[in-house]
Order: sequence, then structure tokens, then C-alpha cells
Amino acid sequence: MGTMLLRVGLSVQCLRPSLAQFLPKQTPITKLSYRPLCISSSSSISTLVSNSSKHSTSTFNGSLEPYLSCCMPHKRLKLAVLLSGGVDSSVALRLLHAAGHHCTAFYLKIWFQEDFENFWSECPWEEDLKYAKAVCDQVDVPLEVVHLTDEYWNNVVSYIIKEYRCGRTPNPDVLCNTRIKFGAFMDAVSSMEFDYVASGHYANIIHSSSDEKDKPSVLELSKDMVKDQTYFLSHLLQAQIKRLIFPLGRIPKDEVRELAKRFDLPNKDRKDSQGICFLGKIKFSEFVARQIGEMEGIILEAETGDFLGKHKGFWFYTIGQRQGLRLPGGPWYVVEKDVKNNVVFVSRNYFSFDKRRRLFRVGSMRWLGGLPPENFSHLRCKVRHGPGFYDCSLTMEHHDDGRGDVAVVHLSKDDQGIAAGQFAAFYQGQTCIGSGVILESWDDQGFPVCARALEIARMEDKSKLGKPVKIYFKPETPSSDSDCKDSSKVDRGLTSSQVSAMNRSVSC
Repeated sequence: MGTMLLRVGLSVQCLRPSLAQFLPKQTPITKLSYRPLCISSSSSISTLVSNSSKHSTSTFNGSLEPYLSCCMPHKRLKLAVLLSGGVDSSVALRLLHAAGHHCTAFYLKIWFQEDFENFWSECPWEEDLKYAKAVCDQVDVPLEVVHLTDEYWNNVVSYIIKEYRCGRTPNPDVLCNTRIKFGAFMDAVSSMEFDYVASGHYANIIHSSSDEKDKPSVLELSKDMVKDQTYFLSHLLQAQIKRLIFPLGRIPKDEVRELAKRFDLPNKDRKDSQGICFLGKIKFSEFVARQIGEMEGIILEAETGDFLGKHKGFWFYTIGQRQGLRLPGGPWYVVEKDVKNNVVFVSRNYFSFDKRRRLFRVGSMRWLGGLPPENFSHLRCKVRHGPGFYDCSLTMEHHDDGRGDVAVVHLSKDDQGIAAGQFAAFYQGQTCIGSGVILESWDDQGFPVCARALEIARMEDKSKLGKPVKIYFKPETPSSDSDCKDSSKVDRGLTSSQVSAMNRSVSC
């Protein structure tokens, strides 16, 4: 099914002629109108939708002026507003409407309900769409649905699957923003001549004045550093940023919640969504198992080569992962993966002094202003979503083999959770200047897996390993550093029982 756009509650005849091309001819019209596609168990939501027109802005007390600084309140704009059914995008819509703009709301449908119908008892996106419609009905804003299932699968999900097969850990949220929300969606509505596209992201965009149109637009940190989403927006193109408005860029999350109550939004008490947007209530491990399958492999201790247990596929694990290992005597952390032999290496010494990492490589560099910064020495870096930064410097390398520019990143402090496939975002002060994809570690920068562990990983018949060793609790005092330190050194001949005797004490 290709890109489709329709107005909620209207038949296909009400579609704009320029968008009718996105409708597949073989799809029955009755399936495109807004109506329950499966029975909802929440009758309160249905009541909400039918009664939403009774609410109005008259319930709002107090001036909105302090909250409109990111809404261009002194202009009258034609805006396309992405609406998810959550609180953030709903408040963003109401602020833009209060600023006097002509708004049209859009709900992006990217669910794979046909493939996962056995995983849920009700439509995973029907509830979101009902809330979105209720919010729009309060102020008579039209709501349209854009079907981007195929685009999401081809540009995001297939990439995720490919990366997991290769042992890397991609970031779906960065790809969704770049390729879908502000990519395929912008293409779908390009003929409708909107001035800007708006959403409920926590980030701030500074546009140049009308007499300085050639100057690039700037992506700045949100006022709420915990909710700040510049990391997820760091791989956008300048052409995309120039068309965006983020009304919540200077509003803390707690004030957004307060605004939702003062607006009397139907979803004012709704919890924030968690996880990957196209999965909803499905666990990511279930999705990966459905797409890639399962293949039994072994778990080895990185320092000793001890056989600790089995797993269902290296693609279910990422470097730094602690949850889901189900090994006693921990905490245990995933420190390396052998993709070829389907082996996961773990350690309880993930944060020890000699395992620190301050150096990694980043490729697929993209600079939001179009050009790299003049000075690479005094930057800040995020290697994951969250309020934490590192001071850093970059050393650029140019490759003639088609890989383009690669940046060597030098962090000011140690970080143990750097995973290939994730993004590293870079900042100058409050400004996000770009990002790149974290590449595989250099051989001397990865976690030191000993030669014995590597040899066992290469064994063709791993049934000879027998049963996993019994794991004991790690002693509180540091043990003697007698096991091998990196993959270049030979094993010192210690047996599993000898290593256990030296490194473990109290029984589980």
C-alpha cells in the first residue's frame, strides 16, 4: 500500500485532487474512511470523541502569550501539524491555533496490524486516532490521515533488520524523523503549499529573518534538558529544518502538562508513549524474532572463556546491555558480540578502570548547516538520548573508497555504552550542528576478550562444551588480575575451575 491521505470522517470524494494519486485503486473505499477498524474495549474514548465538540477555549484561564514564543505569533501561517494523539503534539496544536495560524492536523498511520494481529486484542492505533480527532474537534481543526506503512517499512524497518543482522544497533527514532515524519510526509503534502510543518518535539528552531533567507536555520536545545529531542533530530537536512516549527521548544514538560489541563484536552491525563513508534504494545524482541528468527548460540565470559549459558541470537543483544541476560551472580553486561559465530561475550567488569573507552569513529556525517564547523576542538557530544553531554574533539579522516568522511571522536570522559549503529550528535554551545553513525570499534578500543574465549567462540561443535559452569557471586574486593587482557595475548592455561577459584567466592 503506497502513501495515502484522507480526511477523517469523509469519503474518498473529499480528498484533495492533488493527493488522490496516493490512493491505491485496489483498496476498498470503506476501509479508508475514519471508522473503528476493530472493536475498542475503551468505551470512555468513544464517549470522549462524541462529546469533544462541547469543549472550547473558554475553559482556559490566563494569558497564553508567554508560551507562544516558538509559534511565530505575529504572522498568519498555513501549517501542517503532526498529531499523534499524545499530550505533547496536542498542546503544540492548541498553541499554534491560539497564535492565529490556519492549522490542518495530520495523523501518520504506519502500523503493521496485518502482520501482528495475534499480538493484541484491539487496534493499536485506533485509540491514538480517536484522541487526535477529539483534540481537533475542540477547535474545529481538520484532521487527515496519511498512510505511510510502505514508506516506513522500506526506509526504516528494513534498515533496522539489516543492521541487526550485522550485529549493529540502529536508532529507529532518528531514522523515523529523517525519512518519514519530515521526509515522506513532507513529500506527501508538498503540493498543499504549507508554510511550515509543526510537531510536538522538544527542540527549538531559530529561523533567519525574511531579509536573510540565505542564512541557515539553527536547531537549538530545548529548555527541558531531560525531554530534549535534538539527538533524534540531529541527522536532518537543512532543507528539512527550514520548514519546521516546534512550539514546545521553550516550555518545560511539567508546564506542557499544565497547559493540557488548562486547555481541558481530552488526553490531558494520558501517559507518554514509550518504545518504538510503529510497535506500540509489541516488545521489540518479539518484532525482531518475527523478522529475523531465532538461532541458538552461547554466552561466554569475556575474561575467562567460561561457558555461562545459551541465547536465541546475537541480534537480541546490544553492547552495554544489562537486562535480559538472566545470569546469576551479576550484574552482567554484554561487552562484545561475535556475529559470524553467533556468540555473546559478557562481563561483570564492564566499568573497571582498564576497560574505559574515550575514542570511537563516526561515519555518514551530516552537518545541519550544510558545512562542517570551522573548529573541531571544542565541541560537545551526545551518544544517546538524554540530558548527558561529553566535551569532545573531532579529527576528520577522508576516505577515497566510497565511505566519505569519517570522524574520530575523542571524549573527555569514559563511556562504556558506545554501540555501533547508534548516532553520535555534536553541539556547539546550545546549537546542535550535526551527527553521524557510530562505526565498529577499532581492534584496540573494544572490550578485551581473552584468547581462550575467542577460541571457544570459533569451535564448530559447541555441544562439546557440556553444561554451563556454575556462577558464583563476585567478591566485593578486587581479584588479582591474572586472566588475559586482550585478544592478542595467549591464554595462560588456567582451567575454568582455577579461574573460578581465583575470581569467585560465595556460592549463589
